[in-house]
Amino acid sequence: MTRFREIVRLPEFERDMKRLQKRFRTLEDDLQVFIKAQVELYHHQRVDNKAIVQVSGLGIGSPTVKVYKAKKFACRALKHKGAASGIRVIYAYLEEEDRIELIEMYYKGDKENGDRERILGHYKT
Repeated sequence: MTRFREIVRLPEFERDMKRLQKRFRTLEDDLQVFIKAQVELYHHQRVDNKAIVQVSGLGIGSPTVKVYKAKKFACRALKHKGAASGIRVIYAYLEEEDRIELIEMYYKGDKENGDRERILGHYKT
C-alpha cells in the first residue's frame, strides 16, 4: 500500500495498460512496485535517483499540478533489462492533495515521447 492520499488512473492510462499487458504480463505488479519504489521515494522522501523528470514547457496554468515522466521502470516481463526496460510512465502529482494521476504508459520501442495533447487535454486551463 502506498502512502499517497489517492492514486487515480485516467481512462486513457487504463487503455494503455490493457494494451501493453498483452505483451508484458507482469505490468500490473510492476506498476505497484514502481509507485512504491520510485514515485513515493521521489515525492515523499525527496530521493532523486534520476529516474523521474518533470515535463517542462507544457504551459499548464495551475502551479499545483506538475507533470512527470518516469524513465526507469523495471518490467519483469522484459528479462535482463532491469530499470532500462523502455517502459515510460507519464503522471501528474498534485502536491496539495497528495494525489497521483496516471496519464500515460507506453513502450519506448513503439513511440519516442509521451502524448502532450493528452496531458494538455486534462490540465490546460
